[in-house]
Amino acid sequence: MEYSKIISVTGLGGLYELVASKADGAVVRSLEDNTTKFVASRVHNFSHLESIEVFTVKDNTNLADLFEAMKTNEEKIPDAKADGKELKEYFEKVYPDLDFERVYASDMKKMIKWYSILTTNNIEIKLSENPQHDGASDSSNKSHMTDTKQGAVKNAPPKKINSPRKMA
Repeated sequence: MEYSKIISVTGLGGLYELVASKADGAVVRSLEDNTTKFVASRVHNFSHLESIEVFTVKDNTNLADLFEAMKTNEEKIPDAKADGKELKEYFEKVYPDLDFERVYASDMKKMIKWYSILTTNNIEIKLSENPQHDGASDSSNKSHMTDTKQGAVKNAPPKKINSPRKMA
């Protein structure tokens, strides 16, 4: 399974592998329970993990870079249900450039949960050479992690997309 095929679906917790995309949605497979289902694009938005960026005090960074920092750091990863203070302390040690004014505890919880799902499924966190995707992308929500690629709209200029504050 490739990192470039992993997506997040609004309204559904966890991560999914994009199996196939259609004009009205996508067929996805859950990385947690391996169930496959069709998800309608009129109800849900899709974001490739590869296209999500995280706010930092400098230039935004790709989520994959943050996952790599988590992987190489010796700090014990807190539970995804830990309180905001503990999560902030962890990320201050692992990735001190995060903009903690715009990256909320709910975002940090989601990043830890997603990292856990990826490592459990032995997915190599590596950006692909070709950033274009065939799946639909998040197009209307506001977030503290940002989606910069338009998967469903070919040749569209990159656009920062934000997801809802509640990241689950």
